Amino acid sequence: MCYINEWPKRFLKTFIQQFSDYQVNLLIDNEAEKDYLYDVLRMYHQSMNLPVLVGDLKLVINEPSRLPLFDAIRPLIPLKHQVEYDQLTPKRSRKLKEVRLDRLDPEGLGLSVRGGVEFSCGLFISQLVKGGQADNAGLQVGDEIVRINGYSISSCTHEEVINLIRTKKIVSIKVRHVGMIPVKSSPDEPLKWQYVDQFVSECGEGKGSVAGLASSGGRDSKEKKVFISLIGTKGMGCSISSGPTQKPGIFISNVKPDSLSAEVGLEVGDQIVEVNGVDFSNVDHKEAVRVLKSSRTLTISVVAGAGKELFMTEEERQREARLRELERQELMHQKRLALETNKIIKEQQEKERLRKLEISQKAAEEEERYRREIEQITAEEEKFKKEWEEDWGPKEPPKSLKTVTAEVHSPPRSKHKKDLKGVAHDQLETDDVDEVNMKQDKQGFQKYVEDFDPYSMFTPDQIIGKDVRLLRIKKEGSLDLAVEGGIDSPIGKIVVSAIYEDGAADKHGGIVKGDEILAVNGKILIDSKLAEAQATLAKAWNMGGDWIDLVIAASPPKEYDDEMTFF
Repeated sequence: MCYINEWPKRFLKTFIQQFSDYQVNLLIDNEAEKDYLYDVLRMYHQSMNLPVLVGDLKLVINEPSRLPLFDAIRPLIPLKHQVEYDQLTPKRSRKLKEVRLDRLDPEGLGLSVRGGVEFSCGLFISQLVKGGQADNAGLQVGDEIVRINGYSISSCTHEEVINLIRTKKIVSIKVRHVGMIPVKSSPDEPLKWQYVDQFVSECGEGKGSVAGLASSGGRDSKEKKVFISLIGTKGMGCSISSGPTQKPGIFISNVKPDSLSAEVGLEVGDQIVEVNGVDFSNVDHKEAVRVLKSSRTLTISVVAGAGKELFMTEEERQREARLRELERQELMHQKRLALETNKIIKEQQEKERLRKLEISQKAAEEEERYRREIEQITAEEEKFKKEWEEDWGPKEPPKSLKTVTAEVHSPPRSKHKKDLKGVAHDQLETDDVDEVNMKQDKQGFQKYVEDFDPYSMFTPDQIIGKDVRLLRIKKEGSLDLAVEGGIDSPIGKIVVSAIYEDGAADKHGGIVKGDEILAVNGKILIDSKLAEAQATLAKAWNMGGDWIDLVIAASPPKEYDDEMTFF
């Protein structure tokens, strides 16, 4: 058995493309990523390290539209690994799941979401409060919300979705599980995706609430909007401060653990830019406090972490510097990997080009060698023919085609008839039989080749029910054999119409009138016309060699009763 790890890359690539050509070409349009996919599979079948394979696959299957590739690749995984493969890959579901949550529950809905049409993606559950409403209802991180209260939210912004949730006491949510979370640092940066097992939420483990649903990404999104209802609470649980001259603005300077501000994801260092439509860019500390206390329902826009360095301790600053350095090193590492990958791809392309060039050169050399061999064979045949004519003289001109004519002749009467079939006498004289046997012994050859296997030349359908024999007739004088019929005649086959006395066929004694000729010197005549059969017989008899091979289907012997006439 040949395993896939023994296949050359080009065969593995062909197999995968034939097996899942539609999925690969539809979902991946980058040739480098396709080659990477084939290399990953080839390396897996060498190492059989399934976790490494799935991790590598996630680098190229990096968005929800490509997730069907996991299913397309599954048949290439050995049966003993398929259960583990299913556990390591995302569990996608096309079915919609509907849950109902109580918006007025004291514990809140117990979930956070991110996304929206302004980020060019749907709305996804990014966090669940363990033991909360959403968790108990069976929702999962990585679920995409498709309908809320019966309305499609495919074209809704994040804020519009929050407002839609607040319209009813009982919130109906329809989701489908995708297993990925959208990540976008700013509106100008491209949208990225992370798998649920790779995603780390920044919102903390606070209690869920309606306000918590408005968290649109924590640090991954610099600007975010939160909704806070102070009804029945003791306050927001945070403090604010004015920034220094070099960095003016209103910043959150402290957030109490488990407070409402912590629940909605506000953090120390967030800059408040707007509250209930009031611009906070140029307000002083006193005016900011007044606006925040002026309403029990607040819509707050903040820039996450904009003033974080203002409230850092020296230890935190050092830790932040180390993180930035690690990020810089990681970026440099990724850049080096990209350069190395491009180099490898170019080397592979050059190797493929050289391989194709080598194949074309070998094909040309093989064609030239074949041409020279043919020329050599032709020259040797000409030389042999010339030597033959010098030693034996030119060959005799072909005998008149009367020996192979298709006309029906009346067989001439002879004193000694050798046709042992269809005898119309009451008894065959013993002397005649002895004479035939003596003549055959004198020639020194058998009538039929005993070890001939007709199925080596014909299909069972062509010879079913026929007595097939191979005759080897010595070329002495003329063949003196007439044929008739043909595929286009009423007979439908080539049959012997006459055998003339003292001809080679008559001397051989193995063929009689009525026998079907199936082949001459290896050329099958079953589907031949009369003219073609005549030409084949003449050519075979007059060309070089001492023998002619005829394959016949012997005609069934006549019963004596067939020759009797009753009056």
